[in-house]
Amino acid sequence: RMRQIIIEIEPNDETRERQRSIFQHIYSYEVLEMLKMDYGEGIYVDLIECQLKEDVSIHDLEFIGNMEILSIVGSEGNKHTCIVKGYESYSELDLDLIYTTPSMISEDRIIVSFIGAQQNLMKFVEMVRSHVGEIINISFKKAAYQKQDILTILTGKQREVLAAAYEHGYYDIPRRISSERLSEKVKISKPTLIEHLRKAERRILAEIMAGHS
Repeated sequence: RMRQIIIEIEPNDETRERQRSIFQHIYSYEVLEMLKMDYGEGIYVDLIECQLKEDVSIHDLEFIGNMEILSIVGSEGNKHTCIVKGYESYSELDLDLIYTTPSMISEDRIIVSFIGAQQNLMKFVEMVRSHVGEIINISFKKAAYQKQDILTILTGKQREVLAAAYEHGYYDIPRRISSERLSEKVKISKPTLIEHLRKAERRILAEIMAGHS
């Protein structure tokens, strides 16, 4: 059964130290929309709203922490809406969790949200307690799938292999190409091909079935 979890966290001293560079110039930032997520490469592109500290100009910043500012979409006072590109090690995604909104980070509070199976969400909660900070509030919601470019949840290689499989008729009935022949076309071994396809299929299915028992 897929659920969405929203966790409000008071970061511990270790987490605050790790995030120190983020808050050198800003008070907080909120993820408004996730534009792209490549779990395999650990790359994400988000639309965020950040609140800058006094005497800081958004035009003087190239980075917010480890996030590169790609574009400034809008500004109002010390609040700025930006498209950013970041890099993150998604070790928790070994639990087959999908990162989603709401997501907000400040020096004193972190709000994160994930979609996944109940048992994996509870493992994530324990990871937060052990490594991130004290959980102030936690809530569960029924996860509902929202239409989006679903291929963005795959790694680049998974997208490439899946697209090739579709193009060459691997999913046709009857199948127009064997896994052996497809592996030759994409220049990888058959076991690697099957692994990429299965991981891609599982992640797409998990995304589509979110919210269904």
